[in-house]
Amino acid sequence: MSDLFESAADEALLRKAPLAARLRPRKLDDLVGQEKLLGPGAPLRTLIEADRLTSIILWGPPGCGKTTLARVIANHTEKEFETLSAVSATVKDVRSIIDNARRRLGERNVGTILFLDEVHRFNKAQQDALLPSVEDGLLVLVGATTENPYFEVNAPLLSRSNLFRLEELSDSSIQNLLEVGARHEGATITSEALEHLANRADGDARRALTALEVAIVLSGGDGSSVEIQHAEHALDARAHRYGEDEHYDVISAFIKSVRGSDADAGIYWLARMLEAGEDARFIARRLVILASEDIGMADPTSLLIADAAARAVEFVGLPEAQLNLAQAVIHLSRAPKSNSTLTAISDALKDARNGKGRRVPIHLRDRHFKGAQSLGHGSGYAYPHDYPEGLVDQQYLPDELLGTRYYVPQESDSLGMEGQLKSAAVADKPGHPGGQQA
Repeated sequence: MSDLFESAADEALLRKAPLAARLRPRKLDDLVGQEKLLGPGAPLRTLIEADRLTSIILWGPPGCGKTTLARVIANHTEKEFETLSAVSATVKDVRSIIDNARRRLGERNVGTILFLDEVHRFNKAQQDALLPSVEDGLLVLVGATTENPYFEVNAPLLSRSNLFRLEELSDSSIQNLLEVGARHEGATITSEALEHLANRADGDARRALTALEVAIVLSGGDGSSVEIQHAEHALDARAHRYGEDEHYDVISAFIKSVRGSDADAGIYWLARMLEAGEDARFIARRLVILASEDIGMADPTSLLIADAAARAVEFVGLPEAQLNLAQAVIHLSRAPKSNSTLTAISDALKDARNGKGRRVPIHLRDRHFKGAQSLGHGSGYAYPHDYPEGLVDQQYLPDELLGTRYYVPQESDSLGMEGQLKSAAVADKPGHPGGQQA
């Protein structure tokens, strides 16, 4: 009898749920837009259908189906399926899941899958608490993140998981979902309204269906026809809210405003985030990244300013630390811009990953171990401090990369210190044809 009442309650809750939740697929065949991963014979689909899934990280933009896919996995496994949100979970919660998984495996020989939403928000201590159980297979981790896991997930945890990149949904996939949603609500939708909602969704199914739900109410509900004006009004109604979806849009606008040297816009988006309760540490981290990615050598002090603001957030806390963040935003906005640091490390990483220059020149090799000299290690190395101005003409790059330029100061008088570096360049850089940076 209790099961009957629980089932009735679940149905009642389902009827009250947002349209996006009510239309959430229950089967793999119902998922749209991720055919490369989930189409017939695709690797991830094969693992799910065989119930042989190992730990995975699902990486993709909001509304692309990460949480939906996790729920579908729950329907296809004989393992126990547990969920945690990294936003609210604690180390104690993680240890409780681990204890339950160990007891379940010992008593019933049943494994456990843990779905961890927004895994990038787990701090190092939380990820470290999870690592041993993932490593020994006690837990199969299904993590979901919108942030680049190479930056936000601990390397040991990432190395023990398979990474699957989910793409944002195409406009045609979004339109198909909107048509299904309209039929589900007993409404119709014009082609103009359909295209408008899909175009404004930016590949986010949840955003599109939420806007559709509002548009159907505005058009009159069951039996109505959603037209372009209803769609536009629905999108305007959502624009005044700062929910989970808007988090990503606002931080994007914030970063692009500072990168674009608009201090007023940067301050506005900062205020918008602070007023919405955004994590100040998250804001500070993004400023530290921007200081090197978009300013770099054009104004090296920007990294110090951003780091000082981040430390102030930890030391002072809000609301006072909003002054430190605002100062950093103004400084970084007004600083000269250059992405030469980003391009330098990106190009160097590409060559390193492609195996270029693996052999270290013999004169640069370590000569401090027994037998090194007999191997010729360090032979011919010139110690720069033995030369005037600490400069000596010798090769530092591997033979295969000789002459390669990774760091190239950008051509602009407005680039602050980097402009000075460019102007100070002289010919015949030691071991690197093409000029020497001061």
